[in-house]
Amino acid sequence: MKKVMIVEDEELILQGIRNILDWEQLGLEVVHLAHDGTEALQMWEQEPVHIVVTDISMPEMDGLTLLRKIREKEEQVRFIILTGYDEFDYAREAIRLGVENYILKPIDEEELKRQLQETVQKLEEMDKKKIQYIDEKAQWMHFLNGKSPKEECGKFAGMLGLKESGNYHAAVMKWNMDGLKETKITDVILEMKKDIRLRAVHLPPDSLLLILSEECMDEAQAAEYFAELQNQIDSSFEVMTFIGTGPSFQHFEQLPKSYQSARKLQKYLLIEGYGSCISQSQTESRRTESIRMDEDKLRKLILKKEKDLAVDYMEDLFINNIRKDASAGALYQVAVKMAVLLEDIKKEYKLKSVRFHDLTELIETIFGADDIHGIKAAFVSEITEIIACMHEGDSQYTPVVRQIIAEVQRNYKEDMNLKTLAYKYHMNASYLGQIFQKETGYSFAQYLSNTKNSIAKDLILNTNMKINDIAKQAGYPDTSYFYRKFKQCYGVSPASMREMKKY
Repeated sequence: MKKVMIVEDEELILQGIRNILDWEQLGLEVVHLAHDGTEALQMWEQEPVHIVVTDISMPEMDGLTLLRKIREKEEQVRFIILTGYDEFDYAREAIRLGVENYILKPIDEEELKRQLQETVQKLEEMDKKKIQYIDEKAQWMHFLNGKSPKEECGKFAGMLGLKESGNYHAAVMKWNMDGLKETKITDVILEMKKDIRLRAVHLPPDSLLLILSEECMDEAQAAEYFAELQNQIDSSFEVMTFIGTGPSFQHFEQLPKSYQSARKLQKYLLIEGYGSCISQSQTESRRTESIRMDEDKLRKLILKKEKDLAVDYMEDLFINNIRKDASAGALYQVAVKMAVLLEDIKKEYKLKSVRFHDLTELIETIFGADDIHGIKAAFVSEITEIIACMHEGDSQYTPVVRQIIAEVQRNYKEDMNLKTLAYKYHMNASYLGQIFQKETGYSFAQYLSNTKNSIAKDLILNTNMKINDIAKQAGYPDTSYFYRKFKQCYGVSPASMREMKKY
C-alpha cells in the first residue's frame, strides 16, 4: 500500500477528508494527520509517505513551503493541493512546483478519489521506470564486462542509435561526488547530448561511458576531443572529473575491450588527480619499477616515537617522491609494503587499539582512495595511532630477552630452540620461556616463526625470487610447512601476497 499524509489546519475538514473515502479500497493507508506544515514535516521525517494531501494556507508553515522542503529530501513524493477560490495564484505556483493537481474547496468526494487514483498510477509508473533503469544498467554492465553473446552487440548499438560498424572511440568519465547533486549530473548528460557524435551511458554511481563516433578522427585526436570536452564540463558546471580513454575500435562488439582498458586507467586518478584526461598510450612510458621506500628508516622513526619526522617522511614519499612519470602499479606496491610494515610493528609490539585498521581494511582503503592525499592521510592516521599506543604501553625488555631477540634476528635460519638458548645464557629453560612470553606476548617458537615470516614477506614483495627459494632463505626447508605458517601469520598465502605487487 502507498502511504498518505493529510495536512489541514481545520480539525473538522481534516477529519472529514480522513473519513470521506475508503482509503484501503484505493490501495492507500493514511499514516499521518497534521495541522500545519511544521508538524507535517516532523511526521514525514519520522515516517516518510508517498502522497501528501495538503491545504495551502496554514499557520507556522504553508503548503508550498512544506512541498519545497519535502521535495529537497525526496523528489518522488506526490502532492495534491487543497485550495479556495481566492487562493488560485497559490495553486498556479503549486502546479509550477510539480504537484499532481489541485482541488477546490469544498472538496468533492469523486474528484478527490479520481485525483488519488491518478497519483497512485503515476507512482506505479515511476516505480516501473526505476526498475527498468536498474535492469538496463545491469544489462549494460553485463555487456561491458564481456559476458553477453556477440550476437547481442547489435541490441546495445541500437539502444544508442549507432551502427554495429564504424570508427568509434570510448572513454570513462568519473566525477567527484563531493557536494554534487543529482540534478547537476543530469545537466551534464544533457549538455553532452548536444554533440550528435557523442553518446553517454550512466554507470552508477559516479561514472559515464562516453562513445564518440567520428569517421575522420584517429586515436590521438579523440584523446584531444575528450580533454576539451572535460574542460567545457568542468568550467560550465564546476564539476571535477577524470577521464581515461580506451583504444579506438571499428566493430561494436569490441566496445567491452575498449571500455575495460579505459576503466583500468581510472587508477591513475591517484597520481593525476581530478581535472586530468589520460590515454593508454600515455601510461606506456611510465616507470614501473618500485618507488623506493626506506622501510628501516620509517620503522626507526616509529619505534623512536618521532611522530613529526614520520609524518614528514610520509609527505616526502607520497607527495614529493611520486612524480607524474610513475605508474599506478608502483604506487600501489609501495602502499601495500607500508601497510604490511605497520601491521608487523603492531604485532611485534602487541599494540592494540579500537582505532587501528587491520591489514585487510588498510589495503581496502588504499585501493578505494581517490588520490595520493587520501592514501597519505590513511597512513598518517595509522602511524599517529601506533606511536600514541606505544607511548601508553611502553615497556622495555629485560637484558636477557633483548639478547634472545637479537640472537633470533641474526640466526633465524639455524635450528634454534629455547632449550639451547637457556643453556647458553645459564638459565632454566621453563623460566626463560615464561619471561620471554610475558615480555613479548609470544612464545619463543611463535616469535621465531613471526621473524621468519617477516623475512619471507620482504622477499616476496621486494624480489622476484621463487616461493620455494624464499622458503629456504627464511629458514623453512619444507615449502608446504612454510605456506601453512605464513598464512597463519598474515591471513593470506605467499602467492596471494605476491599478487599485490601487480596492482
